[in-house]
Order: sequence, then structure tokens, then C-alpha cells
Amino acid sequence: MKRLFDARARLRWIHLILGGALSMPYFLLGSVVVGPFLGHDNVFTSTSLQFAAFGVALPTAALTALFPLVRPLSVGAVRALCAVPAGRLADGPARSRAARVRTAGWFTLHLGLGGVISGMTLAVPPFAGALIALPLMTWLRDSPLALPEVLTRAWGPALAPVAGFAMLVALAACAALAGAVLARSAPVLLGPTPADRLAAAERRAADLAVRNRLARELHDSVGHALSAVTLQAGAARRVLDSDVEFVREALTAIEETTRRTVGELDAVLGLLRQGEDTGGDLAGPTLDALDDLLAHSGVKVACTRDGDPAARAPDPVSREAYRIVQEGLSNALRHGGAAPVSLRIVLRGEELEIVMENPLPDREPVVRPGGGRGLPGIAERATLLGGHAEAGAHGDVWRLTARLPAGGAGGTR
Repeated sequence: MKRLFDARARLRWIHLILGGALSMPYFLLGSVVVGPFLGHDNVFTSTSLQFAAFGVALPTAALTALFPLVRPLSVGAVRALCAVPAGRLADGPARSRAARVRTAGWFTLHLGLGGVISGMTLAVPPFAGALIALPLMTWLRDSPLALPEVLTRAWGPALAPVAGFAMLVALAACAALAGAVLARSAPVLLGPTPADRLAAAERRAADLAVRNRLARELHDSVGHALSAVTLQAGAARRVLDSDVEFVREALTAIEETTRRTVGELDAVLGLLRQGEDTGGDLAGPTLDALDDLLAHSGVKVACTRDGDPAARAPDPVSREAYRIVQEGLSNALRHGGAAPVSLRIVLRGEELEIVMENPLPDREPVVRPGGGRGLPGIAERATLLGGHAEAGAHGDVWRLTARLPAGGAGGTR
């Protein structure tokens, strides 16, 4: 008995009454059609005529439910009132024919059950109230309410309150049953189609790809900055009392590196805060800013360029090339210390080649906790552009090579 009147049952009852309210325009349209067709001016004078008008109203409602926007409105009402888990319902308008047909079936079921329960909700409580009050109000027995014959007998007034309460319980039971039918039908008729599931999977994959890219940006930018600052600070500490000029240059480099990194960090975090809107192009430094990077990298870099890559490489390729060089310098700092680095960037035809070399360290490199993502990140960047990257020992040097397709190089950037 308690489940007939708990919060879930009441919300579902409201959902049914909402369906009854939505069915009224269709019912009035059906009455306009049925009345003249059967030769009656007022269908409300006959129960059979009202059911006939209701029968015309439901197919009309099904036709209007074929519009795509009906599904999100129905799904919103179900989520709010029917206690159906959100994951079992589809998001967005119904685009495919199958989804629209299923939505039309749901809309018809909702309006049909809602119309019946709404009618019972309007009719039953007043009559049940009259029966409950019958023993206390003797004038009701002589009123023109056309009470059932059994209630006019001597023991009828004693039975009337029981009948009244039974009618109210029956009404609640009918509403609970209809609400349960709608709640069970909602995932079937308003649930995601295979096309909806595929679109959701594609959205999740795109979001994950963007977040992975943002993670790589943070790793490369912040990791490089920390490596450079650590090396420069350590070198400045060792010559603090003997080479003031070198200390001044190191502090200047630390200041420039941190200022540039804070700007890049703000840009990446801004994109993260935008949530769903991070699907656009991720802005970042390009090869135009390479000189500043090399000047404050914390290591001596002998750089050669061929083919004017900074001016001719497309922006996406130029951004990824900058990050690859940045991560390569970070690896050189972590593992080679202050050993000089050789960098060659060549734009040849439709390919941009990056080759970076530094002497192998005499000792085993120290691996940072949580590190080890630099070289895989470089490989991912190259692969995303359709290129490839490799790194490894060649004799007494460590060589990083990345080849990126630069189709359209030489056009406008």
C-alpha cells in the first residue's frame, strides 16, 4: 500500500497527468472530426463518442511525434519524473527513421495512458469523496446524484465509505501500474539506437583524444621548463661566488623560461576549463618561436635549418615540430646534463625532418618518478600527423629522428 503513494509513485502520476494534458488538443481535434461524421454536435454526451474521439486523437499524436525534437523533450520528462537511469535513455533528437518510429510509439503510449489516468483522476475522487461523506450527510441520499441502488438500502450508508476508500486505492493502483508500464517502456522506446551508441562512442573518443593531446602539451611544456630551470639553477649555485655574470644570465634564462611556460600553461588550462568545447584546434608555439626556446633551453644547441621550415611548414606541422624539439631538449637535459646538442631541421619537398643528437652520458640516466612519457609522446605526435619518429643510441650519441608530412609546404600558413 505504501508503494502506491510514495514519492516515486507520485512523480509518475504527475507524468501521466502531463500526458493527459498533452492529449487534450488531439482529443478536441478528434471530437471535431468524430462529431460531424457520426451526426452528433457534442461528443461529450456519449461515452462511446468520447472513446471514438480518443481513438482518432492517438494516431494524430503519433504523426506529430515523428518530428526529431519530440525525443529530447520526452527524455527530459522521463528522467525527471519516472526514475529511469539516465544512461538507458538516448540524448539528442531522433535522426534515424527507427528512432523516430520508436519515439512515436512512446508518445502515443504516454498520451494514451495519461489520458485514461487523467480522466480517472478527475472523475473518481469527487465521487469517492461523496461516498465517504454519505453517512454524515443525509441530504446526499435524496440528491439527484443517481447513487447506485445498493446505496439506497438501509445498510448502504455504512458500506459507502468502504467503497469510497476502495475506489481511491484502485485509482492509485491503476496510476502506479500505468507509471510502471511507462518506466519499463521508456528504455525500449526512448533508449539509444545503434547509431546513437556509435555517435556517443565517437564523441567520447574525440574527447579522449583532445584530453590526451592536452596532457601531452602539459607534459612537454612544463617538463621542459622544469628540466631547464633545474639545470640552470644548479649551474648558477655552483658558480655563485666566482662568476656573477653567469649567474645573472642563468637567472634571466630562468625568468624567461618560467614566464613563457606560465603563458602556455594558462592556455592549456583554459581549454580544459571549456570542457566540451575543446574540440577545436589547440593553439601553441610554432617553429617561429624556436630561437627563443633554444636560447633559454639551458643547454648549448648547434642548430641548422634548411628549406625555411619556420615560414613554409603548415601551422599544425610547425606546432608539433616545436613540441618535438622541446621534448627532445628536455630528454637531453635530463639524461645528458649540460652536454651540447646538435639540431637539424630540414624541409625537403613534402617532408619535414628533425634530427637531434647529444652525447651519451657516462652514467646510467636517472629516471624521474612518473616520467617516461617523453619519447612515446613524440611518437604519438608524429603518428597523428601521418609521420613517424624513432630514437636510440648510434655509436656514442643519442639520436632522435622525426619525419613529418608537410604537404602543401610553400603555401600560405
